[in-house]
Amino acid sequence: MEAVRSVLDFILHVDRHLAVLVQSYGAWTYGILGLILFCETGLVVTPFLPGDSLLFAAGALAATGAFHVEYLYPLLFCAVVLGDNVNYWVGSLVGPRAFSGRVRFLKPRHLGRTQQFFAKYGGKTIVLARFVPIVRTYTPFVAGAGRMPYPRFLLFSVLGAALWITIFLWGGYFFGNIPVVRENFGLVVIAIILLSVVPAVVEIVRHKNPEVRSQNSE
Repeated sequence: MEAVRSVLDFILHVDRHLAVLVQSYGAWTYGILGLILFCETGLVVTPFLPGDSLLFAAGALAATGAFHVEYLYPLLFCAVVLGDNVNYWVGSLVGPRAFSGRVRFLKPRHLGRTQQFFAKYGGKTIVLARFVPIVRTYTPFVAGAGRMPYPRFLLFSVLGAALWITIFLWGGYFFGNIPVVRENFGLVVIAIILLSVVPAVVEIVRHKNPEVRSQNSE
């Protein structure tokens, strides 16, 4: 429980923790941020790491001059795409055997949830899942295990990473230092997490509701 509380505290107060990192490690913080996003995207055992909130907080700090956003953006983009690729190739080599239930952090239900999402939406899952915590960690693994053609996977991975980082990093850059946002950052993080699942929910509703599908096709 203590570990869970620590993770929740880091996620809800990522702005404070990130500011401390900058003060303690200076330019090395660029690498730390890249490593966190690489692990969150590329290692199936670390889906609990912050992604959306970390990007937003990094953007907010970049607006104050703590980071050079022109360096931060390409670094984080490369970290995310690299993480995706590592996860994909591990999935292609190891496959579902890793989710037998023997490894504590590899939950079969998480794999099953991602497989269902992937089976329903195909290649679009790579982009949609980027905005859904936990699911985005397992999606590249499932794509590799399911033998999705690599060029197709890479295309969706690059598109999804660019869209995700652009929205959250620049969102933090332009809006993170508004007083009401800065003073209620924990609530903003919760809102970000909730909003992250909206694209997936909309897509699910659109496919389940025949009337919505027919309206979209007109």
